[in-house]
Amino acid sequence: MLTAEKLGKSYDGKRVIEDVSFTLDGGQTLAVVGPSGCGKTTLLYLLSGLAAPDTGRVLMDGRPVTKPSPDISIILQDYGLLPWRTVVDNVALGLKIQGMGRRERLKRAREQLAEVGIVGRDNDYPANLSGGEQQRVAIARAFVTRPGLTLLDEPFSSLDALTRERLQLALLDAWQLRRTPYVLVTHSLEEAVMLGQRIMVMSARPARPVAVFDNPGFGDARIRDTEACFALLKELRHTVEAQW
Repeated sequence: MLTAEKLGKSYDGKRVIEDVSFTLDGGQTLAVVGPSGCGKTTLLYLLSGLAAPDTGRVLMDGRPVTKPSPDISIILQDYGLLPWRTVVDNVALGLKIQGMGRRERLKRAREQLAEVGIVGRDNDYPANLSGGEQQRVAIARAFVTRPGLTLLDEPFSSLDALTRERLQLALLDAWQLRRTPYVLVTHSLEEAVMLGQRIMVMSARPARPVAVFDNPGFGDARIRDTEACFALLKELRHTVEAQW
């Protein structure tokens, strides 16, 4: 279980995050939306241990998160793939760091790549992949170590609409297979409804939660076509617009 307790963070004397608290139980997903530049990415850095809060704390299964951990994977906007490593070696990197032998880690990396729809590209380099393929490799790398939590920072923002929808479904399929909890930061309200079991709306800076919505339609790949989706999108839009 992930717990954020009264998180606060300032940069250059300016408050970015203020009094952010929530819990995420095993198997749950949370989408975070809010005005551009409000501090959503900073929140992910605090949750991952890449940055330390000025106030409050982050707990993972009751233990303080004070530095990056193999139990928490993060997917950044630029995918973070190493250009000099092949696809399979990029995915297997975390397993190598954990000390797993080469044969076993490559086997697991190939299995994870197959789960996200990348087959036969083991020896290609990231530069030879499309944006959508690179994103699938990044998702595979995040999941292959079997983390207790995945954090995603606008992972599909640079992709065309159809590729974005396909990868949303790929992420949903991966979650349904393993039930790894995740926190997703996104500017897209539709994406939040597609991928968030709960949706937290943040205020403008200093960012703090102003509303949390339950999403009973989460997990349905056809949710975009439902009346419940339209109703939730309307509520979200009004709540986010009120923060500008």
